Amino acid sequence: MDEKPVRTKLQSIGQGSVLRFFAELDPAGQKRLMRQIDALDLDHIAHLVDSQVKQKPALDLPKEINPVKAYPHKPGAEHRELYQQAEQRGLELLRQGKVGAFLVAGGQGTRLGYDGPKGEYPVTPIQNKPLFQVFAEQLAAWSREVGRVIPWYIMTSDINDGPTRAFFHKHGHFGYDPAAIFIFEQGMMPAFSLDGQMLLAEKSSLALSPDGHGGSLRALARGGALADMRRRGIEHLSYFQVDNPLVHCIDPLFLGLHDLTGSEMSSKTIPKADALEKVGNFVIADGVLQVIEYSDLPESLAKQTNADGSLRFNAGSIAIHALKVSFIERLNEGGRLQLPWHRAEKKVPFVDGDGRLVKPDKPNAIKLEQFVFDAILLAKSPMVYTTDRAEEFSPVKNAQGNDSPLTSRQDQIRRARRWLETGGTKVDEGAIVEISPLFALNAGQLRDRSLPKEIKAGESVYLE
Repeated sequence: MDEKPVRTKLQSIGQGSVLRFFAELDPAGQKRLMRQIDALDLDHIAHLVDSQVKQKPALDLPKEINPVKAYPHKPGAEHRELYQQAEQRGLELLRQGKVGAFLVAGGQGTRLGYDGPKGEYPVTPIQNKPLFQVFAEQLAAWSREVGRVIPWYIMTSDINDGPTRAFFHKHGHFGYDPAAIFIFEQGMMPAFSLDGQMLLAEKSSLALSPDGHGGSLRALARGGALADMRRRGIEHLSYFQVDNPLVHCIDPLFLGLHDLTGSEMSSKTIPKADALEKVGNFVIADGVLQVIEYSDLPESLAKQTNADGSLRFNAGSIAIHALKVSFIERLNEGGRLQLPWHRAEKKVPFVDGDGRLVKPDKPNAIKLEQFVFDAILLAKSPMVYTTDRAEEFSPVKNAQGNDSPLTSRQDQIRRARRWLETGGTKVDEGAIVEISPLFALNAGQLRDRSLPKEIKAGESVYLE
């Protein structure tokens, strides 16, 4: 990559300072910096600086905000026939090879005290399986169930792409067909000073961070995954994030509802734990289904209740979606992902004009991200389905307290106990149980398995 035209372009958009140390760098350093700059849409960067960085866009809340009417977890009389048809349709799509699994796995385990990709973190109560293995075994079991391997798309980040590939290779891809695994990197965005300059983390590197989970939809296009899906005939993606070991990576009922309702983007919701739980809120705003972040929904609305005392706005977003591949392609038409950017003020270490590393003690920079749920606004016939928190949501986000490894393991044990009790096994309080997805994917499958009659307190039982 020739330096001169790049320097000219950077100067034309007021960003020439990122090359101020270029002459000092060795060839490897110069190549690194040029590669980072080449990955950016510089014209779009200039637009974002003017519209998002130098000014703080006003947050315009919709004029009318109403609760969403989600499909119920268990069907009543009006939905029973539809749910039966949907489950069969979901299985049919899987058997036809029209569904791919999409794991967003760019995060690091830093907040958990783990130095490496979060997907490597051990989460299960007895076998200490890493998150990647939990998902691999689920997908392997579903592949066995439907008679064909389900393609698995995994989005990594700049920092964890190499380690993730090495981890899968080291563990033999957890028995999954390597030809069915497509790993690709998330895009990166530079951090900007408050006056709009791209910051350097080192003399040879921009201060970069991932472009948000919404950027996953751009990365699918840029990383070649969409082309691979077209080659394989995949029409729908089952989207989930890396930190939730209870997630059902594949859910035929949900996928079938998504398809039969003509939805381009469908989402799972759970009733919130409390009015101010830090999850997004599915709402109908000015007549359109969308998600309003917990930090943006006025507390007066968040705490509103119905006549029976239940929360009026009680549809929490848990980052589980189904998306049509054709919809993702449409969002990427013209080479730019058609989602809004979100601005956050952060503390970002940077190299100053004298080449010294500065570690700020207050926010000094703007980071820009895109959020996947903003795509709902652009989707045709978007649909929301209610799932059970105890069945499908217990993320590992914090080292201690809520959403920690301890709480997630406890929830995994409780779910396994419920499944076993449904199958006729008596499980004492204090017993530790773990069920491999290869043994059973849900409570219903346990009815066809040979099960112990009783598991006593103090026993640890792993079913595989």
